[in-house]
Amino acid sequence: MRGASPRRTLSFMTRHDQNGADLDLWDQVTRTYFTERLGVVPTNDTRQHQRTAPGVDLYVDPICPYTWVVACWLREVAQHRDLDLRYHVMSLLMLNEGRDDTYSRQLDASTGPSRVATAVVTHHGSEAFRTWHGAFGNLIFDHWRYPTPTEYRDASVAALSEVGLQETLADAADTTEYDEALRRSHNEGTLPVGIDGGTPVVHIDGTAFFGPVLNAVPRGDDALRLFDGVRLLAGCPDFYELKRTRSTPPDVSYRPMEGRHRDERR
Repeated sequence: MRGASPRRTLSFMTRHDQNGADLDLWDQVTRTYFTERLGVVPTNDTRQHQRTAPGVDLYVDPICPYTWVVACWLREVAQHRDLDLRYHVMSLLMLNEGRDDTYSRQLDASTGPSRVATAVVTHHGSEAFRTWHGAFGNLIFDHWRYPTPTEYRDASVAALSEVGLQETLADAADTTEYDEALRRSHNEGTLPVGIDGGTPVVHIDGTAFFGPVLNAVPRGDDALRLFDGVRLLAGCPDFYELKRTRSTPPDVSYRPMEGRHRDERR
């Protein structure tokens, strides 16, 4: 139309990701949603306050690569957000009870690390388990492969030594002494999900999910946006499932990027 002013662009005033998404608009929408659902305004100050920190319960079988990826993702998020993050043990073997197939037989030979993890929780608490899992995962998930029971045993012992716990806890791998406690923790994590669950199992603000299933560890803003998105879904009582088929093995390699500080929270 003649005489009309040329269309103005405000792109220089807003933040966009590599795909052109308006990050400022995303922040505005999620803040509005959290305010309506949770009754708080998630400013930087309130995000840093412990009482508003999201409650995240991660249920871990140490041999699961997808749970390792999610644990690393939550570590990435925790560099910039206050999370009330709690680690618990679960068991892939118990999850797949009743299946008479090759996968179940492989799990039967690989149940040691979940028993060791339960022994760590029993004697030293969940924070010690969280630390041990990080050391164990760095050894087992240095690249994608199917570790042997011997590799699991060696990694369990090495991780115990690295974090200052008694190496004799690795003997739990060969006993049923901690199986009752393991099943109790496993059921606490999986029963709220239902019969179609797998690993990882994550409870966010009290809502239990199988997932998210990630093929690699998101970094930086990608990790934070994913967490906000998952938390949004957890807050929707009618949301149940979103899924697609995995086409490649997971990229399990992860090392925290240096030079980041928890004061740089967003």
